[in-house]
Amino acid sequence: MSIEAQTVLAGQVVAAAQAAGLAVVSSVEGKDFSGGPTTRFTLGLASDPSKTQVLELSAAFDFSSAALAGVVKEYLAEAAKRLKSARPDCYLTLGGLPLSFGKFEWPFHASTSGADTSLVHGEVWLEDGNERLLHSKIAASMTVTFREVVAAPEQPFAESFIYNAVRKTMDQGQLELVKSGNRQPVPVTTRYYSSKRKVFVFNDTTEAQQKEFLAAKTYWLSGVLGGGAPVWLVDPRDAQYLDTTLDQLKKLAKALAAEGLIQLAADGEYATSTATLLARNEQYAKELADALAFTKPTFNEEMRGGHTNM
Repeated sequence: MSIEAQTVLAGQVVAAAQAAGLAVVSSVEGKDFSGGPTTRFTLGLASDPSKTQVLELSAAFDFSSAALAGVVKEYLAEAAKRLKSARPDCYLTLGGLPLSFGKFEWPFHASTSGADTSLVHGEVWLEDGNERLLHSKIAASMTVTFREVVAAPEQPFAESFIYNAVRKTMDQGQLELVKSGNRQPVPVTTRYYSSKRKVFVFNDTTEAQQKEFLAAKTYWLSGVLGGGAPVWLVDPRDAQYLDTTLDQLKKLAKALAAEGLIQLAADGEYATSTATLLARNEQYAKELADALAFTKPTFNEEMRGGHTNM
């Protein structure tokens, strides 16, 4: 890869990061799954460089066009808000599992098995405040048809729906959290995209479910994992996952604050747990245990004992 192309990309990232309230802490050369050159940028909050995340892009990627630049700008603006949140690497499932996402290898790469799909690998870990033991190695596969609605196979254009596809697959009991194991598939197909609305769709949730989700998120990410630090409740990734709006999330956060379950910041977007919410520890522990049990494979006992007509 030419030095000129790398310089162009670096300049674009620096400018876009600064506009979002971020700073490029460092950048190093990397390689994608197929050995192609990438650049790994460590981005930190301009106001607190200790809070960082990694942005990995193909070394030849150019997002100077308005369409691509707009997506990257939005991605970085969200990243800046997420980095101000307790445990920005963690996401809650509807089933009640707090998961951290990491080691995702961007960009997508072509399948090596002959299938006409694009893949990205990563890991999710159960984060319940105890020793980290259970995790899933992920192989998220994007079909050819689905690929047509994605502007670029790069991190800013796909991270949101990949993370939500992982959460959705976990909700369906199709991913198991284990101490060790092989990669598990996460299929990403057009069933997660509404061509009519031009949006990604994962769950059909009620207002009651959305409200409980925000309460549980605050409990886990602020109260248990975040040391009481504020958590961002108006996250577009959660809005996409729950098929709702940011305004709706903000309204529900106010309702939770009125009930004394959370302490809402002045901007109405960040919150911390109250003693009342933390007192629900038995409820959330049971939900987590039930969700874990749901992800474990079950067997037909009659078939195991040989009592079958097959």
